[in-house]
Formats: sequence, C-alpha cells, structure tokens
Amino acid sequence: MTNYNSEENQFLTFQSGNEVLGIDILYIKEIKEYHGLTTIPMVPDFIKGVINLRGKVVPIIDLSIRFGRKTTIITKKTCIVVVEISYEDEKYDVGILVDSVNEVLKLNPEDIEPSPSFGTNIRNEFIKGFGKIENSFIILLNIDKVLSISEISSMEDKIFN
Repeated sequence: MTNYNSEENQFLTFQSGNEVLGIDILYIKEIKEYHGLTTIPMVPDFIKGVINLRGKVVPIIDLSIRFGRKTTIITKKTCIVVVEISYEDEKYDVGILVDSVNEVLKLNPEDIEPSPSFGTNIRNEFIKGFGKIENSFIILLNIDKVLSISEISSMEDKIFN
C-alpha cells in the first residue's frame, strides 16, 4: 500500500455499481459528462471506445467491466473521469466510465486502512486501501493497477498510434 503523508489526502469519490470508490485527486485531470463514444474494434471488452478531448484521442475504460461485472448502464448521471497515467516515461490520458461522481473527500492517514486480502468484489491488486468514513468504507483504487502496463501497452498500439 502507498504510504500516505501526515497531512490530509484527497480522493475523488464516485459510484460504480453498488460500491463507492475513490481515486487520489493527483491522478484526476477532469470530469466530463458522458456523450457518445467512438468504438474501436478488437480491443478488450472493458475498453468501451475513445473520445476526442481537445484534439487528443482518449480511450474510455468501463470500470464495471474491468472489475468483472456487467457493463455500466448509461444514465443522466454517468460521467467520464479523465485520469493521467504514466507508462515508460510518457503520460497518457485515460477516461474511466462511472455511474456518477460524488465528491472530493479529505482523509487523514489514520482514516486509511490497508487492503485486506479478502472480502471485496474487486481484485485485491486494484485496491490501494479503504477510507473510513463514519461507519462505512470507501474503496481507494490503485489506478496504476486498474489501468495496468500490459493493457496500456496493448491500447497504445491500437489507439495511440
């Protein structure tokens, strides 16, 4: 698990299925309203397509499918969270399709628990930890694992070039 500093850590929280998830805001570039995607043939199912973001091609990942669930149902609240990830000294923008965005949440280091090896419907390596909020938990995602090097590598050949 990543060590969190002694100050507050901020996470963008959002819904995916029945779960509340969070991503460290340092990865977040922007949040966009969902408008149609351009589909790409012969990519993994969780890559729903691409959008044009100010002249740049941005692949869109359906987080629900990535976690082994059914596809995200598009509603008025569906959003695309654009994150910036690094791969081989390059930075890439990737969009994550989510049911809805909630809020930016501030957590102190003592409010962040390490990920247990069991008890969630999400692969353990995708989880950075759990944020404690009153009597509930928010799953804090390890975005580098959710958008792993091998998937980025395969996307790079089909999408970025």
